[in-house]
Amino acid sequence: MESERLSSTERALIRESWQKVSGNPLQHGIILFTRLFDLDPDLLPLFQYNCRQFSSPQECLSSPEFLDHIRKVMLVIDAAVTQLENLPCLEDYLCNLGKKHQAVGVKMDSFSAVGDSLLYMLEKCLGTAFSPDMREAWTRLYDAVVKAMSRGWEAHGEAE
Repeated sequence: MESERLSSTERALIRESWQKVSGNPLQHGIILFTRLFDLDPDLLPLFQYNCRQFSSPQECLSSPEFLDHIRKVMLVIDAAVTQLENLPCLEDYLCNLGKKHQAVGVKMDSFSAVGDSLLYMLEKCLGTAFSPDMREAWTRLYDAVVKAMSRGWEAHGEAE
């Protein structure tokens, strides 16, 4: 993750924006996942708890198990923001997270919809404060996270 090093300005923009969003992670995570299901409805069947299939995104978004998943996703984003100076320390964790996502049937190309949903959520929450520079900084951070997760795909693929 060395090549994805963010500038001090980008790190400051990410921290400043995340500080405004992280106070209510569940509410903002619901915005992110609502948008994700709008962009990629094929992801809904991947979320099953106790063999229960959700009939709609709303049903999924109101289940306690899925709300736990949202909290975990927001914690991963929080960890990436916390470790902006030292993203390589998250490499193994993100690689394993990639393996887990591949194992449940998530496709790599779904991550572009997740990135779009993340930017959408930030824009909704921050309004006009979400500047083009802030968008670019978040895009670079997200790309670094996905690149690390994709190494889990590659490692998992080779193991089969």
